[in-house]
Amino acid sequence: MKINREFENVLLSRVNEQKPLIQVLIGPRQVGKTTGLKSLLEKYKGPSQYVSADNVNPLDLNWIDLQWQEASRPDNHCLLIIDEIQKIENWQSKVKQLWDNNPFNIKLILTGSSSLNLILGLSESMAGRYELTYAYHWDYVETNSLSPMTIDTFMKVGGYPASYQFLNDPPRFQDYLKLSILENVIMKDILAFRQVKSPALFRQTFEIICSFPAQEISYNKLLGQIQDKGNIDLVKSYLELFESALLIKTIYKYSIKKLVKKGSSPKIILMSPCFYNLFYQPGEEDKSTWNFESSVGAALVKINGTELYYWREGKAEVDFVINYNKTLFAIEVKSGRKKSPKGILEFQKKYPHAKALFITRDNYIDFITNPKSFLIQ
Repeated sequence: MKINREFENVLLSRVNEQKPLIQVLIGPRQVGKTTGLKSLLEKYKGPSQYVSADNVNPLDLNWIDLQWQEASRPDNHCLLIIDEIQKIENWQSKVKQLWDNNPFNIKLILTGSSSLNLILGLSESMAGRYELTYAYHWDYVETNSLSPMTIDTFMKVGGYPASYQFLNDPPRFQDYLKLSILENVIMKDILAFRQVKSPALFRQTFEIICSFPAQEISYNKLLGQIQDKGNIDLVKSYLELFESALLIKTIYKYSIKKLVKKGSSPKIILMSPCFYNLFYQPGEEDKSTWNFESSVGAALVKINGTELYYWREGKAEVDFVINYNKTLFAIEVKSGRKKSPKGILEFQKKYPHAKALFITRDNYIDFITNPKSFLIQ
């Protein structure tokens, strides 16, 4: 069964423009980027060419020249998709050269399994030539269309569609996610490009932060849980790397003062709900209600052109704050955990124009189906 994902629609719309920029699709492993691109090609009405650099010699920049030459057809603007572009060393310099010598001669989409590598390459020399599109983990509506399940089940196992074939065998399901997906992300997508003090410590840090879904946590507390000597800068660098691989999102306290935002403790959003249960140990505090909040936060993160925050003053808290469509929203997630009822009221006293929204299990499907429409309803 084919599931039409949002990034397909975005990319198709952009490559149908008269003179599109280079389109770069990034996202975590195993969320359907390649499948989505092949689906896009079936809908694209012009000439097209899909190639993958997966088995190409990493030093063979001439391979990119060859693909470009084959796609360069006079006056018909062939759509060229190059998958796994990060497998070729210094790919960005070659693409920049070809694009600058003949911009808009072809329509170009680049993608690959290593989001960190792609972002690093783009930031080095491709400024002003590309647009980013994100392919995120599967949400509940997409998952339920492929493999029907309850919301509670999704909060335990959702995110990676290829893993659903193992749902009837929990140990195999966990091994698949840990060894076939996460280990590849850590070793091939992060540690292959960034040196860290200890790979074992790096893995341990990820397991620890997965136990704090949608929770505000100080860097010192995180540091205290790591079984090694370190410092706050080390913890910050680890979180940045996990975020660059699109595994988590760190959000900060909302304030009109930038220094308050930067100096606040982060709240950890897990971009796939399965991460929490993947590392949950029996006997620990059950934070499944927090994981529901994290899933709401992950959906809000996906809204383009916005920044997500939380807010707290004393015991008054607001789960999420987002500025969208020229409106400030204060969002309370009714997940079942006990909270002070004063949060929204206190926030609106401080920011009178803020609009209050409440997300519950009853309206979660309406929200997740189209978060942007839910906000402006």
